[in-house]
Amino acid sequence: MVEKFVGTWKMISSDNFDDYMKAIGVGFATRQVGNRTKPNLVVSVDDQGFVCLKSQSTFKTTEIKFKLNEPFEETTADDRKTRTVVTLENGKLGQKQSWDGKETNIEREIEDGKLVAKCIMGDVIAVRTYVMEA
Repeated sequence: MVEKFVGTWKMISSDNFDDYMKAIGVGFATRQVGNRTKPNLVVSVDDQGFVCLKSQSTFKTTEIKFKLNEPFEETTADDRKTRTVVTLENGKLGQKQSWDGKETNIEREIEDGKLVAKCIMGDVIAVRTYVMEA
């Protein structure tokens, strides 16, 4: 159920994110900003069944709106144009982005009340952890 992800999540840690950004082809200047940014993640679902993921920070706010299992065009925070599909399997929200013959996956799941996002590109894995804002 996507409902367990709904709410505002505040980032408390980010591990190996620079290596992940390098792996997906993000330039140095953008990586510097990305490493310093601690975005909030706002997850909501509307009455049409669209899921909204909004990443908010002082630097940049991005938002995607989608239905599960339906491919859509996404412009990522680092300006990649991807074909993206989001699935919900075994309690994990999986986001697969494809562009220029490459593919990355972001797996989000709730562990011990925290939202854990694993960003996976080949053998590079970044882990970003969020807690629900009160």
